[in-house]
Amino acid sequence: MKKQMTLRKTVLAAIFLAIGLILPFITMQIPAVGNMLCPMHIPVLLGGFILGWPYGLIVGFITPLFRSIVYGMPMMLPNAVCMAFELAAYGFVAGFLSNKMRKDMKSLYIVLIAAMLIGRIVWGLVSAIIYTLMGAEFTWKLFFMSGFVNAIPGILIQLILIPILVNRLYADGVVRAAYQG
Repeated sequence: MKKQMTLRKTVLAAIFLAIGLILPFITMQIPAVGNMLCPMHIPVLLGGFILGWPYGLIVGFITPLFRSIVYGMPMMLPNAVCMAFELAAYGFVAGFLSNKMRKDMKSLYIVLIAAMLIGRIVWGLVSAIIYTLMGAEFTWKLFFMSGFVNAIPGILIQLILIPILVNRLYADGVVRAAYQG
């Protein structure tokens, strides 16, 4: 049974990774708009909620790096590397906290907002390090504008879409089954 659950989670993780690779093609038809929608964040957050923290972390870390290698976008340095840590934090926090909390809408929002905030803080810290190593400046304004202001459309989509989908999966017993074994 445990082997079957591991296989199921691995297959679902691969599906979330594939969605993370493909979804930006839909949203990046207009690059300025696509960057605002944060398309890779959605499958990573869902992966964390549905599969738990280990899979969420792995899918989050791999998705931007793999997308950079295969499609050249986002640029590996600094973008994909910084995003890898950000999305890994999303997947980890969403999976870890959702496993510890009740399966209701209030808890979903608390976990989602915590994951989004912690992920952005991780992104900011890693960006500051990478930019410094590259001899560039990473300012508070850049952190605030890139991490929050420019991402408002994506943040709103995540705040609407993720809780609805995860709540539906909780109601259907899909997420609970993922944590067994």
